[in-house]
Amino acid sequence: MENKERLGSSGIGGQAVIEGIMMRNKDKYAVAVRKPDKSIDVDIQECGGIAKKYKITTLPFIRGIFSFIDSMVIGIKTLTYSASFFEDEDEQEEEPGKFEKWLLNKLGEKAEKVVMGFTVCLSIVIAVALFMILPLFIADVIEKYVPGVTQSHVPVIEGIVKIIIFIGYLLLISLMKDIQRTFMYHGAEHKCINCIETGKVLTVENVASSSRFHKRCGTSFLLIVMVISIIFFVLIRTDIVWLRYVIRLLLVPVIAGISYEFIRLAGKSENKFINLLSKPGLWMQKITTKEPTDDMIEVAIKAVEAVFDWKEYLKESGIEVEKKEETSLPKEYKQVIEGSGYNWKY
Repeated sequence: MENKERLGSSGIGGQAVIEGIMMRNKDKYAVAVRKPDKSIDVDIQECGGIAKKYKITTLPFIRGIFSFIDSMVIGIKTLTYSASFFEDEDEQEEEPGKFEKWLLNKLGEKAEKVVMGFTVCLSIVIAVALFMILPLFIADVIEKYVPGVTQSHVPVIEGIVKIIIFIGYLLLISLMKDIQRTFMYHGAEHKCINCIETGKVLTVENVASSSRFHKRCGTSFLLIVMVISIIFFVLIRTDIVWLRYVIRLLLVPVIAGISYEFIRLAGKSENKFINLLSKPGLWMQKITTKEPTDDMIEVAIKAVEAVFDWKEYLKESGIEVEKKEETSLPKEYKQVIEGSGYNWKY
């Protein structure tokens, strides 16, 4: 059954990992990975984190900062977990290096958390340097050496450079075969969520026919961050070059918090104005999502079902789910069985 009107937000979200998908719902997340032997491994974990741990971290505009950090931690954990299935035997048997042994001796069980914290911090530093500091540096150079360019032009030039770097980066990595498959899994993740939120039963066939674009997406979040940062820096200007860099660093949490609230609102709203503002993010998903294969969709469904009762969700939305559902057979098998006149629904 297909419902043309979108139902209320399911609240689930996720990300693509190596040959799999992570789906998150409330305080749990599940990682489903298609292993080299073609079986599907599903791992369910508690989210933990600090976004909902304290009252202050749940407040609007503040919660976005901590949700972003928690998402990065879970993202790195799940990527590492999915990668473990594809390590060479030599890599698996390799003994820890001197630095790893030193960390284990000094920190014990806390070593993994320290490494994770360092990785998250390093990722944030690289992102800030690449998408905030570098664009401003290029804009300052243009202001200095190009006639007619003044300080008032710097935020606009900076914003254009920022978006060019972002799109260029996505286009460049999309040429890699492994990333192309990851983008296909990303498409499967969005299709599953859209399938559920448009009132359809979660089957391979229904998911395949659903849209791979979704407003509640990390790609859209990053683009919104850039757009909001342009607005901020047009309004907050200074002739002191070093102060420009300081202001940008100080405003990173503020911009992240506002961007999070917009994505949160956009994911729940069907307002025409909000939908219009969400369009650029959806256009970007033409790069970061691709049409998945049926076996990828099967992995996505496993991840969803591990943390989300979609049947109950549809029932609460007034949609009855038939007890007898189609099996998730590949299309070519369905065609052969249907051609024989056998009823393959059971």
